Parts: sequence; C-alpha cells; structure tokens
Amino acid sequence: MTPILAFDIETIPDTQGIAKLYDLDPKLPAAEIAEFAFARRREITGSDFLPLHQHRVTAIACALRERDSFRVWSLGTAQDSEKALIQRFFDGIEKYTPQIVSWNGGGFDLPVLHYRAMVNGVRAPRYWELGEDDREFKWNNYISRYHTRHIDLMDLLALYQGRAAAPLDEIAKLCGFPGKLGMDGAQVWPAFQRGEIAHIRNYCETDAANTYLMFLRFQHMRGALGEQEYAAEIDVAKSVLGNSKETHWQEFMAAWGG
Repeated sequence: MTPILAFDIETIPDTQGIAKLYDLDPKLPAAEIAEFAFARRREITGSDFLPLHQHRVTAIACALRERDSFRVWSLGTAQDSEKALIQRFFDGIEKYTPQIVSWNGGGFDLPVLHYRAMVNGVRAPRYWELGEDDREFKWNNYISRYHTRHIDLMDLLALYQGRAAAPLDEIAKLCGFPGKLGMDGAQVWPAFQRGEIAHIRNYCETDAANTYLMFLRFQHMRGALGEQEYAAEIDVAKSVLGNSKETHWQEFMAAWGG
C-alpha cells in the first residue's frame, strides 16, 4: 500500500522579509509591517491577500495512512523555526515517498513551500525527482499538475478550471464531514499575534483530516474503494480521532456525529 499523506499549511505575513523588500525599519512592530503590506496589496488588487513568497509558514499538519496505521499531527513543535517545519515535511516525503493529497495545494500550499524552502535553504531531492535518478518519476512525479503523486483534489474536481473551484469547508460539510471548526485562514494572523499557536496548529490538523476524508470519498467515487472498503477506512479514521482526548478532536467528532 502506497502511504497516503494529506496535508495543510497555515501562514502569516513574513514581516522580516517584507521589511527587507520595502526598505522598512526592521525594528518596527510586526503588526505595522504587516499592515503596510496589506495596504499596499489592497491598492494593487483590492484584497489583503499577500503574494505567496511573502507568506511565512507557521504550521504544517499531516494525515498519514500507512499500512495498518492512521494518524493526524502537526509537524515539529510550536517553537520550531519555519525552516525546521518545512524540512520535516520534505523529510517525510524522502522517507515514505507517499501519494500526497491537498485541497488547493497546487495553487497555494506547495508554491508557498517551494518559495519558503528556497528562502530557508531546505533540501528536498525526492520531492523534486523528475526521472533523472528514478525512472518511475519521469511519468509520475510530484511536480506535474496531471500526475498522481500529488493530487490537488480541488483542482482535479474542478477539471482545472478556476471558476469551478469550491472551498474545502463547504464541500466537506456537504459530504457529511465536519468542515472547518472555529477558525479560517483569515483568522490565523490575528490568532498568531495573540500567541495562540496551539490553536492554529489544531485548526491546521482538522483541515488535514477533512482533506483526507475528502480523498476517501473521491476514491470511493472513482471506484478505487468499494462500499465495504470505504466504510472500513472511514471507521479507521473515526476510531483514531474519536479516541483522542484532545479538545479539537472531541469537537471534530461531535460535529461529525461521532
């Protein structure tokens, strides 16, 4: 069984990088630097959403199904550097060579990880393998939009048309899964400023879990999982998450009717 790794990231403004790019005093409060970047972006696009290279990764969560095990966790610790978190992610790909699954990972998560890996000097040879050393990767690698080592479920289900894209929260809820609980991406920066790193990491974990559950539903839809196999995989996820004593998983299971 090829390991399945569903993942999600959370980001905040890279205030140190923004100060460098726009010749701002690096001693300015981070909130002021971020507001400068937001205001500048609003003038250009009408939105606060920063260019991807100006995001800093503050959490990465994974849902891994491997052999007889399933688990969901945040990489590293709340105190780890951005470099350490990103290196751990790519080290996992080095170790498992999993099929990775995301929701808009091709449009956001992976490009952010690419830029920030470059900024931080992270190495990721297995991820960037295109067939030079392993011929299997020539026809199925992590980089191609139409290969399956990385499946961006949102992109695929929308048939690669931006106008057909749908948010994970809404599709997950329509499929009977919990969806987002208590936070969304726009609330991560305010939560970070309040020091709520644990809350951000927990939120990221629930997004990874929703993404994994959506992948199971997709596998069932396309015939890769039969009725009994699908039900068994759902039961595995329910058992693992339902046995957790952590508050966010208790809330997740309550929303799931478990």
